[in-house]
Amino acid sequence: MRCPFCGAHDTRVIDSRLSQEGDQVRRRRECVECKERFTTYEAAELNLPRIVKSNGSREPFREEKLRAGMLRALEKRPVGSDRIEAAINRIKKQLLARGEREIPSRLIGENVMRELGELDHVAYVRFASVYRSFQDVNAFREVIDQLENPHDGGAAHPSDPPAAS
Repeated sequence: MRCPFCGAHDTRVIDSRLSQEGDQVRRRRECVECKERFTTYEAAELNLPRIVKSNGSREPFREEKLRAGMLRALEKRPVGSDRIEAAINRIKKQLLARGEREIPSRLIGENVMRELGELDHVAYVRFASVYRSFQDVNAFREVIDQLENPHDGGAAHPSDPPAAS
């Protein structure tokens, strides 16, 4: 590791420990030449799968796009940023756990719907209205009915996708 102060190529590790989240190693280092100390963080580099869009085009997974979509649905809703970040991390872990190089964009949309159903029902309906391209007010009514009466007539949990009409 190169010293950020003098540029020397030789540094030594003084202390190593896991970060609070447990997904990084924090290393305290000292430059052999100038004796300055600094901290580095080491994390596994995981490659998320490429996204196959409905038109067949492919693009890399972009966490900022996922976050922007969720934040748009959650705008002005009483959901803390820590809960939003946890939901984003769960979605990413689910994608990594699949072990596939490519996944359909529909799968991400379904995961977002599930997470929003757990976070906030208004955000769920907002996202569903765009994601499912509701054509009329009856489609909205069906989703709201499912949220209000999740056990009536075998209706699904709010995080389950609404029935197609």
